Formats: sequence, structure tokens, C-alpha cells
Amino acid sequence: MLRKEEILLIIYFILVILFLAGFTILFFITYQRRKNKILQEKFQAEQEFKNELTTARLEIQEATLKNVSWELHDNIGQLLAVASMQLNVLNKKVTEENKNGFLEVKDLVANSLAEIRALSRSLNNEVIEYVGLEASVKNEIDRFNRLEVVAARLEIIGEGYTIPQEHSIILFRILQEYFSNVIKYAGASNLKVKFEYVEDAIFIEAIEDGRGFDMEKEESGAGLLNMRSRAEMIHSDFNLNSSIGKGTSLSLRYPTKMN
Repeated sequence: MLRKEEILLIIYFILVILFLAGFTILFFITYQRRKNKILQEKFQAEQEFKNELTTARLEIQEATLKNVSWELHDNIGQLLAVASMQLNVLNKKVTEENKNGFLEVKDLVANSLAEIRALSRSLNNEVIEYVGLEASVKNEIDRFNRLEVVAARLEIIGEGYTIPQEHSIILFRILQEYFSNVIKYAGASNLKVKFEYVEDAIFIEAIEDGRGFDMEKEESGAGLLNMRSRAEMIHSDFNLNSSIGKGTSLSLRYPTKMN
């Protein structure tokens, strides 16, 4: 039989062990919670920093595009306008022999002036804010058709509605990046853009039939990263698909219920 003192000593040691075990568990739980909180705060800080950098970069891009727009309109546009007026003055002095060539030059200057003004409008976010996303895209489609660089068409499904102006600009810049790549690299004959309005979202799709490219090689390209980061800023689903010889398609889902 164990003596009373021995039993009390055993109970004491058991209590001490239980206390130490409980303290260790509590310390571990507290440490893990603190660690998780620090990691979460670090992640949030990194995300906020990343978002701030993206926002700053996009603001700089918008400011640059606006300055280019002003330069095109105020400088090159004005020079072409003056050239057009000078040609109108010279029109009376042109001989019949040179009439056809003169008219061709006059038309070329007039067309160049019209395209410079259209390009200037597409680069200026204030114009995009004023006319809206759909009209801005239609202006680009019309410009491509006038220049005959690609046969482009715009399809609208559903009843259009207004979205925040800053979101219109972001969606337009994504499409503009896509259009730029189509014109520069795709060698496409046809371009189709579709807007579909539903109750809780706008679905935007753009498809061209150009030469396509290898997605794995272009995954880290600046243009693709630009489009994806812009889409993330407005919580839009972004998908770009391409394969060599089969063209490139862009799809966006802009959720209106979140705004």
C-alpha cells in the first residue's frame, strides 16, 4: 500500500505534468494563431502594395496616353488641318494635268486628319468616359474598317446599361491592347467583337482568325500581364486563348452585381 504522502506526491506530479502539457498546448495554439495573423497581415500588405503599384502604373499609363492624345490633336492634327486649308487655297491654281494627283493628296491629308482625330479620341480617357465603353469600341471597329487593316464587326446582345466610368476605361484598355496585337502581329482577315448584357454581368468576347501564337511562350509577355492585371482590378474573369494557325480569342466577364 502506498502511503498518503506518496499518493499526494504522485497526484502533485500528475497535476504538474497536466499543467505543463496544458500550458504547452495553449502556448502552441497562441503561437500558431499569432503566426497565422502575422502571415495574413503580411499577405494583405503585399496584396495592397501590389494593388497600389498596379494602380500607380495604370495611372501613369493613362496620363501618358492622354498626353499623347493631346499631342496628336493639338500638334499633328493642327499641322494636318493647316495643310488641308493650304490645299484648298491651292486648288484653284492646279492645272487640269495635275488635278487627279492633287485630289489624291488632298484626300490623303483629309483622311489622315480624320484618323489622327479618331486615334486621339481612343487614347483620351475623358473621351471614353463621355461616350461610354460600347461607343468607344464601335469607334475602333469603324476605324479598322476605314483603314482596311481587318474586316471588323461588333455584335450587341441584350439591353446595354451604364457601368462605372473608371471600369469602362479599364475594359476598353484591355480590348485596345488586344486590338493592338491583332493589328501588329496577328495577320488576321476578320475580327469579331461581341457584347452580351445579362442581369448580373457583361460578357465580352473578341475573336480573330490570324496566325495565333504559342501561349506557353507568351504567358509572361507585358501585354498579357497588362490585360490580366487590369481585369483583376475590377474583379473580372479574364481568359485569352491562342494556338498557332488558329487565331486568338479573348473573353471577359465583368460582374455588375459587385459594383
